[in-house]
Amino acid sequence: MADNIFGGVHHIAIICSDYEKSKRFYVDVLKSEIVTEIYREERKSFKLNLRLVDGVEIELFSFPESPARPSYPEACGLRHLALKVGDFVAAINWMTSNNVFVEDVRVDELTGARFTFLADPDGLPIELYEHLV
Repeated sequence: MADNIFGGVHHIAIICSDYEKSKRFYVDVLKSEIVTEIYREERKSFKLNLRLVDGVEIELFSFPESPARPSYPEACGLRHLALKVGDFVAAINWMTSNNVFVEDVRVDELTGARFTFLADPDGLPIELYEHLV
């Protein structure tokens, strides 16, 4: 296998319980760009393709009657979605001004970067991680 065969994250897929509420959160609050949005009649499901500033995509799906999943950070499986943040204080202020509860700020003891957690409308943990240059 050649070195560097894996080039990074292409997309993250999220299934939501309330499509319009989650769409508002990811587009209006997290400022993701809408790439495409389709309704798939055969699945009774929306598929919204979003793009973050760095090019990573989020696929937001709605499926009728999706089972619940434990989403607290220490559950087995995907732990959380971490987003790079340039202006850490401005990001926290933006989230709180949009009525999003943000946990207390912590400091990564290895890098010195600040980070905190919040949740999307379905409780998916999202970490805001200070991007130090």
